[in-house]
Amino acid sequence: MEEAAELPPAPEAARAVFGDRFPEAVRYAELLADAGVKRGLIGPREVPRLWERHLLNCAVLSEAVPDGVTVCDVGSGAGLPGIPLALVRPDLQITLLEPLLRRTTFLQEVVDLLGLDHVTVVRGRAEEMLGKVEPVHVVTARAVAPLDRLAGWGVPLLRPYGEMLALKGDTAEEELKSARGALSKLGVVRTSVLQVGEGVVDPLSTVVRVEVGESPGGVRFAAKRAKAARSTRSRRRR
Repeated sequence: MEEAAELPPAPEAARAVFGDRFPEAVRYAELLADAGVKRGLIGPREVPRLWERHLLNCAVLSEAVPDGVTVCDVGSGAGLPGIPLALVRPDLQITLLEPLLRRTTFLQEVVDLLGLDHVTVVRGRAEEMLGKVEPVHVVTARAVAPLDRLAGWGVPLLRPYGEMLALKGDTAEEELKSARGALSKLGVVRTSVLQVGEGVVDPLSTVVRVEVGESPGGVRFAAKRAKAARSTRSRRRR
């Protein structure tokens, strides 16, 4: 395996962004650069740009997240963007959703080590979580899948009038354009592309915002949602 490069010192912007949790952000960066590389969660060539491209790029997503909401980070992987978001936003209740055991093991270790009491790690595939996790206000994702497929997994996990925030690159507008048909069928009522991280990251982080109406997932998921709700009520009565 290719040996990882040395983790560079944290940039000054990181101190401003992470504030009181800066020491924890440094510890997380060190874990990614060491155990994260050894376990194949992050490529060794990413280590020199961990701060700018990964931690700060994800932390600035907080600019788009409302106060005090519930968040599900779909396909959390090594914890991006969920962990940086949790470090800067203790007001959020965050679920890190990830199907692979080696990744959820790493995520749980990070959560415990950094004392992130407002973060829960759940192992599972997003498309199988309807009725198993409480619907959330916000779904986040980064580098998981093309927007149309990602929306099919993430949108049904939302509460009515919730939103999905997907960190995307230069192809954001293009992906959004090609996904409009699929998004409409999923009950999406509004979409937009945001730029966040002014004065922190260059280039700015690009976020696709997908907002739903009163039926997240649309007609396709209405029956599944009703069935899941009945099943939940049945379990509670036992």
